[in-house]
Amino acid sequence: MFRHSIRALLVALSTLTAASQAATAMALAVPAEPHTVAPAAQSPRQQTVSDLTTTMKGEAFAHASYGLFGTQADREAHPAVGKLFRATAQTELNEHLKQAAALAGTVGTNEANLRQAINGETYEHQVMYRGFADQARMDGDDEAAKLFTEIAADEGRHRDAYRMALTAVTTGRGSVPAPPKADMVPVPAGMPKVKAARTMANLDTAMHGEALAHAKYMLFAERARQTGNQALARLFEGTAGVELHEHFAGEAALAGHVRMTKDNLRTAIAGEHNEATNQYPGFAKRATAVGDTAAARYFRDTAAAAAKHAAAFQQALDQLH
Repeated sequence: MFRHSIRALLVALSTLTAASQAATAMALAVPAEPHTVAPAAQSPRQQTVSDLTTTMKGEAFAHASYGLFGTQADREAHPAVGKLFRATAQTELNEHLKQAAALAGTVGTNEANLRQAINGETYEHQVMYRGFADQARMDGDDEAAKLFTEIAADEGRHRDAYRMALTAVTTGRGSVPAPPKADMVPVPAGMPKVKAARTMANLDTAMHGEALAHAKYMLFAERARQTGNQALARLFEGTAGVELHEHFAGEAALAGHVRMTKDNLRTAIAGEHNEATNQYPGFAKRATAVGDTAAARYFRDTAAAAAKHAAAFQQALDQLH
């Protein structure tokens, strides 16, 4: 259910860069801002960081997906299922993803967070979405090409806003731009509206990237607010809203990501079962082998939580039959 995307590699590289910048600042005796997400007691190995990044991407995707699944359950007059999806979505975002981010050292200073965001938005604006749009046109998926082109333009505006914010944060000149407002895109249950397998794969990659961007920007906003920079917090939160409610939702609508509630429950069960029995135990084994005991414990605990989620979703499905 949760796969790597090109953006995951960029996120991992940006994370490592931010960590290096923070270490340099300490060496120069520059006072560091207090961390919103506490760093791990020991630095995890590179493979563990990669596994934590994969985890964050999967948990962010689950959060975004379960939100849509909950809305669909409400449409079908299954309020208990909608409540279950929304509660699980919040656990994925506010517990599992946040803990993985702490272990990976994803959240840094406001400056480091802005640079990380600029790198991601620049890549999506200049490379990823333009390439996806070109491929969709070649494959005859004109609606997807249009959406990818529009999102590319949005990401360019996000990059420019973050650049202005970075100047304000680092030099004291200028001001942090006002946050963007998301156009809420409804995602009804339905089949995919694209025909090419390549377009579907690109939509999947894009959705995972947008879900992760939303989650990270919310963490960056929390950090900015803790340091007293309310304007920067609002910018991160506003951009996060666009990534989730406009970009992710628009892509989900084209991909036919939301189906009827019984199918959505089956999708959730399969994903949680894979995490509980395959993905997270494998990550825990690798982390243990290289001495990353804190990460190994986190992966084991998250595997157990995923098993409970799968069981809860299965019970909900059984009650609908």
